[in-house]
Amino acid sequence: MTIAPPAPAIDLEKRYRAAVAALVPHPHVTLAPGAQRSTHGAVSPLTGLPGVELPVCTPDDAAHALATARTAQRAWEWAGIGFRTQVLTRVHDLVWRYQNSLLDLIQYENGKARSDAFEEVADVAMTAHHYARTAASALRDRRHPGAIPVLTQTTERRIPKGVVAVIAPWNYPFTLVASDALAALAAGNTVVLKPDRNTPMTALAVAEILWEAGVPRDAFQVVTGSGSELGGTLISGSDYLMFTGSTATGRVVGAEAGEALIGYSAELGGKNPLVVCDDANLARTVRGAVKACFSNSGQLCISIERIYVHDGIWDRFVPAFAAAVSALTVGATLDWDADMGPLASASQLQTVQSHVRDAVEKGTRVLAGGHALPDVSATAFAPTVLRDVPESATLYAEETFGPVVSLYRVSSDEEAVERANDTEYGLNASVWTRNTVRGRRIAEQIRCGTVNVNDGYAAAWASTSAPMGGMGISGLGRRHGVEGITKYTESQTIAVQRLLGIAAPPGISEHGWARVMRGYLTARRRLGL
Repeated sequence: MTIAPPAPAIDLEKRYRAAVAALVPHPHVTLAPGAQRSTHGAVSPLTGLPGVELPVCTPDDAAHALATARTAQRAWEWAGIGFRTQVLTRVHDLVWRYQNSLLDLIQYENGKARSDAFEEVADVAMTAHHYARTAASALRDRRHPGAIPVLTQTTERRIPKGVVAVIAPWNYPFTLVASDALAALAAGNTVVLKPDRNTPMTALAVAEILWEAGVPRDAFQVVTGSGSELGGTLISGSDYLMFTGSTATGRVVGAEAGEALIGYSAELGGKNPLVVCDDANLARTVRGAVKACFSNSGQLCISIERIYVHDGIWDRFVPAFAAAVSALTVGATLDWDADMGPLASASQLQTVQSHVRDAVEKGTRVLAGGHALPDVSATAFAPTVLRDVPESATLYAEETFGPVVSLYRVSSDEEAVERANDTEYGLNASVWTRNTVRGRRIAEQIRCGTVNVNDGYAAAWASTSAPMGGMGISGLGRRHGVEGITKYTESQTIAVQRLLGIAAPPGISEHGWARVMRGYLTARRRLGL
């Protein structure tokens, strides 16, 4: 493993301040009139220094944001789908215009490598372009067969939910703020966002881009602060909730959404498996597995934490994979020098250290990494490969959410599938083989919302026309695709009956009308109508 040359904290700070000046010169957090509030500056994992001080919002602030968003929603809806998709196209263009400043800001707040930050920027641009092209079709009125052909005209409409609350995490502070908001806004909703306390300036940069693109300020608002303080108000005062976070928190938030009787979509945790078949291309698979495991320092809901390797390739794959992981460059930098950055926070480092320590104490072998990297950053941890992890170890079944992967030997495709499915999670999986028919067959047996053949996660995630989400305890609902936008709407059916009603007309008894209807329905079935 290589450590990238450390960048002076003062240089990193200067670039952060320049990014703030370019993107968020006047941070705008929604506040209710008159209240006194404390402030908070998120600490950067790159420097250990606090960022811009922002108000810590109260439930009153959240209620004020929801009320003004509700007032603004009807005008935003009436602006029309044509205008809203034009706004999304402008968002796409603005994201690329501000690319370098966005990369600096994302990295400074989150700590990730620049290549991982670029994935966020590219993803938001792709999502904006996708819904700019497809929203009108997904939301258009649809005709359905009526109760009585010709006489009944039945139309399905899509109506915005109203106000959507988005509670976003720290690990992808640009993607998981902007992409969810874009679909909700395109559908005609207004949005109130609560970003994670560790990455608020990235969320405010999203707000500035949306406003510059043409979204009214009251149609997209940001409240900063604690989820435990603001979550209840956001849920009870909104019409739909989009949440990304841990499964444990997702259960709590889901219960509150159920109590409020509002719709709820969630991407939650994962303990994602990767299967290496005995015919896999070794070099390509090693490269792909490294990417799948260590992007964003493993702090990715769809990254790989378990690898099942066939007997026939085990002796070649394991040393090659461990060597490739050991060759990664780790650094706290805003440049392209590092393959992996530090973890996003001290609490995340503590979790990773605890999981690895517990596994080693129970007999696990460390093939690469396994230790903190204080020379890189106070929160850095070496990319880690483990084998012989016993079932009694915490990380055997629980999500670690860090740069740690465990290797397991299997003797058949059937065993690989069985072990891949031996979990309550079901978010993402990966299969590597030269035989794509075999790969698809294995993929179809794995209980995950997305399964990639000869890729770790990007192929499915970047297929924005297809739905993305989890099975089991990995989530509810879907991002992307048609469902990714229609979930933010209510369906309304309007049926217009002409000439003859469905009830018995004057002069015909109910019994006689029943015979007529029976004859009609039987004939319709025989005619295949």
